[in-house]
Amino acid sequence: MKLLIMGPPGAGKGTQAEMLVKELGITHISTGDMFRAAIKEGTEMGKKAKEYMDRGELVPDEVVVGMVKDRLQKPDCQKGFLLDGFPRTLAQAEALDETLRSMGIQLDGVINITVPRDKLMARLTGRRVCRNCGATYHILFNPPQMEGKCNACGGELYQRSDDNEEAVANRLDVYEAQTRPLIEYYTQKGLLVNINGDQEIKKVFEDIIAGLKK
Repeated sequence: MKLLIMGPPGAGKGTQAEMLVKELGITHISTGDMFRAAIKEGTEMGKKAKEYMDRGELVPDEVVVGMVKDRLQKPDCQKGFLLDGFPRTLAQAEALDETLRSMGIQLDGVINITVPRDKLMARLTGRRVCRNCGATYHILFNPPQMEGKCNACGGELYQRSDDNEEAVANRLDVYEAQTRPLIEYYTQKGLLVNINGDQEIKKVFEDIIAGLKK
């Protein structure tokens, strides 16, 4: 199967992606990993991307799409793939479609994991990190035995600056603004599979598999 997976920060996309690639025997392509690999291998697109990154600039869409094309031509993608973290904008989605068409590839589905905003806020602002050993906790889902203290080393637990309410709200706003056009785009193509991510991990996974079979 040839799939895309989308979901806001905190929706559990990474967990579901891991389970999916194992279940379906397909390759997980996360854009972050793909960038690192292309730069390490010194591919033409990897070199171009590195030039932009070294200057602290955003890598242009045509370079990112070129890297995705290079990646999809690798033998491990023959059985199928799960694209994660790309496309992020409508322009990228259209460019990806063009690339896939040129390769004779058709997407089978676009998984969109949805979670109510208040639940995402609770998930994302509840993380606490140990200043001493870096262990992570969650005040709701994985609380420490003693409030504010690390179970492992007794170090002080703190909230990272990008986990505070203002920063999290901003990340969610950016995600929503970027992806709203994508959701409409893939809905019109009949590819979007909306999944309720506000359930047990196992149930979310079962819903994804059932949605893809439809």
